[in-house]
Amino acid sequence: MSVKTKTLIIQVCTEQQSITTTDDSMDSPQEHLSEFMEKLSSILTDLKDDKRVVMISNPHIQKAIASLEVDFRRAESVVKSSRISSTHDENIEQVIQTLARGLGLVLFASHDVVESSKKAEIEVLRRDMMKMSSVNKTNLILSSDESEFSSYDRGVVDEDDRTTIDVDGIVEEDDRIALDVDEIVEEDGKITLDVDDVVVQIKYGDDELLKCALNGLKSLVLDGMITKEGVHHEDMIPVLFSRLSSSKTDHRLIILRILQALAAQDDEHKEKMAEMGNLSILVKSLGHDLEEQKEAVGLLVSLSDVAAVRRRVGRIQGCILMLVAILNGDDQMSSHDAANLLNALSGNTQYALHMAEAGYFKPLVHYLNQGSDMSKILMATALSRMELTDQNRANLGQEGAVEPLVKMFTSGNLEAKQSSLNALHNLSASKANVQRLIKSGIVATLLQLLFSVTSVLMTLREPASAILAKIAAQSEVGIVLVKQDVAQQMISLLHLTSPVIQCHLLEALNAIAACPNASKVRRKMKENGAVRLLLPFLTESRNTKIRNGALNLIYVLSNDMQGGELMEQLEQIHLNTLINIISSSSTTDDEKAAAVGILSNFPVSDKNVTDMFMKANLLPILVSILTSTTPTTPHLLAENVSAVLIRFTLPSDKKLQHLSVENGVINVLVKLLTCGSIVAKSRAATSLAQLSQNSLTLRKSRKTRWFSCAPPHPTDTFCQVHDGDCSIKTTFCLVKAGAMPPLVQILQGNERAADEAALSCLATLQQDEIWENGSNLLVKMSCVQPIMKILEEGISLKAQEKSLWILERIFRVEAYRVEYGEYAQVVLIDLAQNGNSLLKPTVAKLLAQLELLQQQSSYF
Repeated sequence: MSVKTKTLIIQVCTEQQSITTTDDSMDSPQEHLSEFMEKLSSILTDLKDDKRVVMISNPHIQKAIASLEVDFRRAESVVKSSRISSTHDENIEQVIQTLARGLGLVLFASHDVVESSKKAEIEVLRRDMMKMSSVNKTNLILSSDESEFSSYDRGVVDEDDRTTIDVDGIVEEDDRIALDVDEIVEEDGKITLDVDDVVVQIKYGDDELLKCALNGLKSLVLDGMITKEGVHHEDMIPVLFSRLSSSKTDHRLIILRILQALAAQDDEHKEKMAEMGNLSILVKSLGHDLEEQKEAVGLLVSLSDVAAVRRRVGRIQGCILMLVAILNGDDQMSSHDAANLLNALSGNTQYALHMAEAGYFKPLVHYLNQGSDMSKILMATALSRMELTDQNRANLGQEGAVEPLVKMFTSGNLEAKQSSLNALHNLSASKANVQRLIKSGIVATLLQLLFSVTSVLMTLREPASAILAKIAAQSEVGIVLVKQDVAQQMISLLHLTSPVIQCHLLEALNAIAACPNASKVRRKMKENGAVRLLLPFLTESRNTKIRNGALNLIYVLSNDMQGGELMEQLEQIHLNTLINIISSSSTTDDEKAAAVGILSNFPVSDKNVTDMFMKANLLPILVSILTSTTPTTPHLLAENVSAVLIRFTLPSDKKLQHLSVENGVINVLVKLLTCGSIVAKSRAATSLAQLSQNSLTLRKSRKTRWFSCAPPHPTDTFCQVHDGDCSIKTTFCLVKAGAMPPLVQILQGNERAADEAALSCLATLQQDEIWENGSNLLVKMSCVQPIMKILEEGISLKAQEKSLWILERIFRVEAYRVEYGEYAQVVLIDLAQNGNSLLKPTVAKLLAQLELLQQQSSYF
């Protein structure tokens, strides 16, 4: 016995039973039909009387019996007809075939219910009927030997007193029924199901039998045993697609492979599969597991040579999106098939656009390079409207989309210029694409267009200005526009263009002015009155982007203005406008940062400016801004506010200092020391140092109170550094303000930009009268090591000078010389040998303090 996965075989085995086949010597089909009808009538009666058949609630059995009864009644009418003649033999054979098929369905549906002897009887009758029916029937015979076939027909195989009969894949052995679904047992005298039965099982079979039927059909198709007429006669393709839409995964895989085999055999099969409903079912398989996905895309590729398939499949929702996903997947075969299918579909421009929207840009770029003029415009227009990611833009640039678009702009008609410029604007958000644009030589053409007075080209100014803004925004390439020296021309256009173009021009001008190598450009802009041209935009309320752009540009230009130069440009009305912007709740933090930045560039020593700020009530507005800052607040806003506060804390104006402290300046400055940027910390430390310079003169001495009649003050107001009563509001004391820990933290940190300002703060605690108290506090706060580190790193000369000044006072105390002298001498000697010459006298003095040099040494 050999085992093959070829087909279904159902065996019914009974003990001590022989079966007699129908004698084939009947004279005519009418006589055969009459005899079959008589036997079939008896079988139907027995089935109806069988309690197990009647009682069981199986709709498949009842439906099969009902269908057989309908076929039986039709056959009766044929038998009774007096008009039957020999010319109708073919019709009678078709009737017999229908009855045999119906009988097979009954046997198939009731194999677990009907007794084995009855099943054998039914199978013998079904087989005799099928032998008489020769119309459109294809039988798969495992053994071609006629003697073996005849042996099976007799149905008698004696083996250990047991008779084995094959009945549609059911095996009954020793009164036990089993279903052989996965294997073929090839033995003498065994015959498989015919195509009709296989199709019936595919239509109505449960999962287990469906798999067997599908495997059987696959074998028939692959072996070429089903003709094109047989496929159409059995409606095989619609049946397979119907089950494809409702079956589980392993069944769908077999169905897809059968369909591929059918498609490979005949183009008419492809035409049948090309129906929209079939394609929709097939596309759904693209979204299933990888194996099914592979089979589905392979079948679609096979069908893609049918024009109807290429026309229809791209319209199915999600098809192109899934194909692009498969293209980008890990399975090489599926990816290759997806690429071929997408290529086949790309002949349709709409499908090419859908592919681009899904992230596959090759067809779109192909049309831009080689398509008709209308196709190029269509692609460029669509590209200008697409929502692209940075990666999409980079991919388009790599695929070669920039160059044909530039060519469209330079040599195309007005419509081509418009669509290509808009597309280039979308792509110009990518830095790599900006480089491609510059390399293409488009910058000069864009500038020429921007300054053109030709009315026809006026509509192109908007995308041209947008692209120039993107080019300017790339700091590495913005120098291209700096070299073109076009800033002043752009400013002159500001009042002559639409708001959209104004926004783009201001964006470009800001980028140009911020370029490190643009100092000459900024100077020319200031000399030509750029600030005055920009001031009217500060009152723009309809378009905040324009106001913000103007504010930023004035701020950048004001950074280079010296002395009263800025005051010459801005009048009181403009200052009030800036302060209104700062105080308004409707303006953004970025706008406030720029406006405050402009105010911070006025000379600190200009008392007239300070008076104007005080009259405008600017101080409480600035304190309020710092009080309400959060981690998301732009750093520039806090940095610029802290810069303006330096004006309000000058040590020369104690009255202004008191006013500032009453408004809460010290609290917000200490907050900046803790959570501000390094620039904000430096400026906050500068203001605190200015306030602390007057702490000593503002203190109330304990000795004065000792001889007075006034009661003693609470001990928590006494400051050991200032040796008197201190508080934040009365003496601006750094110790009472809690500023010492964040100041020390600045010195211990890794950023060095705020060291000088922090050291200036600490130095105010070592003034001549209180140097020892201050030194004790600095040692207690562990300041010596970070100060030595600043000396050692030598990043800022002024910070090194402050460090040496502070250490000189600390080392006046012998105990500190002993504690830190060994570490300090290493740093000081290295500084003496390798440091700045300006530091050497102070270094020599410190080394003498440490008794490493005589006080009057001429070493330096």
